[in-house]
Amino acid sequence: MANVVSAQRREEKGKGPARRLRMKGLIPAVVYGRKADPTHLSLDPAALLKAIETPHKFNTVLTLQMDGAEKHVLFKDWEVDPVTRRLLHADFLEVKLDEAVKVSVPVAIVGKAVGALEGGILSVSAHEIVVEAIASRIPAQIEVDVTNLKVGASIHISEVKAPEGVKIKYATDYVVALVAVPEKEEVVAAVAAVPGAVPAEGAAGAAPAAGAAPAAGAAPAAGAAPAKAEGKGDKGKK
Repeated sequence: MANVVSAQRREEKGKGPARRLRMKGLIPAVVYGRKADPTHLSLDPAALLKAIETPHKFNTVLTLQMDGAEKHVLFKDWEVDPVTRRLLHADFLEVKLDEAVKVSVPVAIVGKAVGALEGGILSVSAHEIVVEAIASRIPAQIEVDVTNLKVGASIHISEVKAPEGVKIKYATDYVVALVAVPEKEEVVAAVAAVPGAVPAEGAAGAAPAAGAAPAAGAAPAAGAAPAKAEGKGDKGKK
C-alpha cells in the first residue's frame, strides 16, 4: 500500500538528538493517542511525503509500521524549515478507521458566478472547512457551486452541501463566497478626464500648492528618494 510508512521507536528527545537524526536523513515524529502516552518515533521524510501523494494530501490516513505493529494515523501538525521548506518534524493523531474525526478540508469552487459575468468580483472568504467524517471516508475537498451567485449575493456555510456521511462543523454562519459590487469611480477621476479641468480646493487628488509638503501617503515627487521600508523576519516553530 502506498500509504504505509516504516518507523522506529526512539528514546532520546530534545534538539541534540533531533539534529543527529536529521543528519542521518531521518526526522523525529510523535504519535498522540486518545488513551495512551505519546509514542516517539523516527522516520524517513521522503517516504512520508511519498505516502501523502494522494488527493487527500495531509488528510491521508497513514499506516505506521513499527516493531511488528501498526498504527493508523492522521497528520496533527508538522514543522518545515523556513528557508529550504524541508520537513523537520511531524506530529500524528492515532485514529480508528471506523470512527469519526474532525479535519480541515479544502474548498473547491465550482461553476462561473452569474454575478461575475455581469461585472461583479467573486471573492472566496473560506479556503478550508472543518468537517467530521469517518477516518476512512474523509473527502478530498468540499465543492461550493457559485453558478447562481448574483452581484451582492453570498453563500454562507449553512448553505454548503456536504457529501454523504460528512458533517460540516461551524459555530457561526460565516460567508464562504460572495460576489462583490464593483467599486464606483471617484468623481474627481471623471473631472480629471476633462481637458483643462481643475479639481476644487480640498478635493481628493488635488495637486498641492507650490512649495507645500505632500500629504501623508502621497507619491514622492520625481527624483525624490523613496522612504525606507520596514521588514519583518520569519520565525520558525521549534
